Amino acid sequence: MTRVLGAISVLWAVATLTFFAVRLIPGDPAQAILGGPGSQASTEALASVRAEYGLDQPLLAQYVAQLGRLATGDLGRSYALNMDVAPLVMGQLGGTLLLAGLSLALAWLLALALAIWSTRGGRLAAQVGSGLEIVSAALPHFWLATSLIVVFSMWWGVLPPISTSGPAGLVLPVVTLAIPLAGFLGQLMRESLLTALESPFVLSARARGESEHGVRWLHALRHAALPAISLSGWAFGSLISGAVVVETVFARPGLGRTLLNAVTVRDVPVVVGVVMIVAVGYILMTVATDVLSRIIDPRLRLP
Repeated sequence: MTRVLGAISVLWAVATLTFFAVRLIPGDPAQAILGGPGSQASTEALASVRAEYGLDQPLLAQYVAQLGRLATGDLGRSYALNMDVAPLVMGQLGGTLLLAGLSLALAWLLALALAIWSTRGGRLAAQVGSGLEIVSAALPHFWLATSLIVVFSMWWGVLPPISTSGPAGLVLPVVTLAIPLAGFLGQLMRESLLTALESPFVLSARARGESEHGVRWLHALRHAALPAISLSGWAFGSLISGAVVVETVFARPGLGRTLLNAVTVRDVPVVVGVVMIVAVGYILMTVATDVLSRIIDPRLRLP
């Protein structure tokens, strides 16, 4: 029950913050419905649209009506596209989930490899690994995407500069999202792995004659991965936010690009719909990582 109430609270907070944040953007939503500021809509047409969509009501009344629709699963209709938000968002969801899933998997592989190498290669490897983690975690998605396009598309010509339908079109977007996340996860894994290697259960395993390979892979690494697994829910949200930039740079359809376009034209129902779907995904990912952590570490199952 506590988890259910917590999930409902998160969804309510997300819906509330998104609704009021979009309202603070300069411009008139009624103009978005009629084609944008360049439509030169008449005063009568604007008034008619405001009345039809309830935009002439006080802001609090609009907010309550929005919450009521969301409570019944109704995401409303897009102001700019004049279509239901639910099929619009769900049609873009698959591409973004594929991008985020592949990026998370690659980030885990890179972070795991870097953590193992930096803790086994001596002092120099530890310093180099720490430097790579810090630099990677600090790289902006826009700069990294542009750099990868210049190198792999313009200079070498081995990968397309925009996201095509084939596997090659996914490489640069996935790498762009994975590298900064790998830097963060690598830092966390390396510190956790070093702590685990000095723990009593590792010393006991070595005293029993366990090989160094077995100590690392069967004991230390499992415990070292727990903090990173717990933060994978946060990582999912980070990847979705990064997808706004990546999908725009690589001209890739998805939730991120849809959200950016909706914010630009003040399409409130689409903005709220995208953010709510992302919030639900974040909650589900958090629950999944919690279950996985309990499977890996039986101590977490204790009351």
